[in-house]
Parts: sequence; C-alpha cells; structure tokens
Amino acid sequence: MTLKGMVKATRNMLGRYVSKWFYDKGIPFDAANSPYFPPMVSAIQRVGPGVKPPTAYELSGPILDEEVEEVTKWIEEYKQSWLRTSITLMSDGWFNKVSKKEFLNILAYSPKGTAFLSSKEVSGTTI
Repeated sequence: MTLKGMVKATRNMLGRYVSKWFYDKGIPFDAANSPYFPPMVSAIQRVGPGVKPPTAYELSGPILDEEVEEVTKWIEEYKQSWLRTSITLMSDGWFNKVSKKEFLNILAYSPKGTAFLSSKEVSGTTI
C-alpha cells in the first residue's frame, strides 16, 4: 500500500469512528461544521493513545465550570469594548407554539459582534 493509500485508509477509519458517535447520540451532522470540531480532532491526535476521554461528570462539572469562566471573561471584555465603539440595541420577538407564549429577546450589536442580553415573556402585553 502506498503512503497516500495508508493516509486515506486512516482518515476513513477516523471518519467511521466519528460517524458512529454522531449516529449513536443523534448529533446533527452540521456539528461537524462547528469551528470547534477541527481543533477537537487535532487535540485528540496530539495527546495520542492511552489518554482517556473526559467523563460525563467532568464534562458537566469541572470542565463546564472552566468554560463558563472563560465565556464570562470574554463577555466582560466584550462589554468593555462598548465604551469605545458604542452599541445598537436590537429586539427580536417569537411565539412558542407549544406553550402559546410570546417572548421578546434583547440583543446588543457592536463591531465586535452581536450578543444576547435578555429574554422576557411578553404574552398579553402591548407596546
């Protein structure tokens, strides 16, 4: 087998393992388009064999806590940029067909991006 053939076979094997995980857990195929998917695969390749994957507890506990802390810091930095650039407040309404409730979402737009600020149930209210 050529080197090119070996690489193709290895990539196919990786694809099969990843696809089984997607199928088993009902993960939408579009999740493969996430900007976090390629770095995850690269990180798995770098750590090599023998390293155990995180447990459900670790993902839902300590690792989640670290991610929340990181996102909270990013949000604070994001909000600080508003002092320099200003923001545009935006609203978006939607209706939940199951609960029959109306909601109003408030978002902030700045050159750094759009951020969700809050959501409020507004059923039965008028503007």
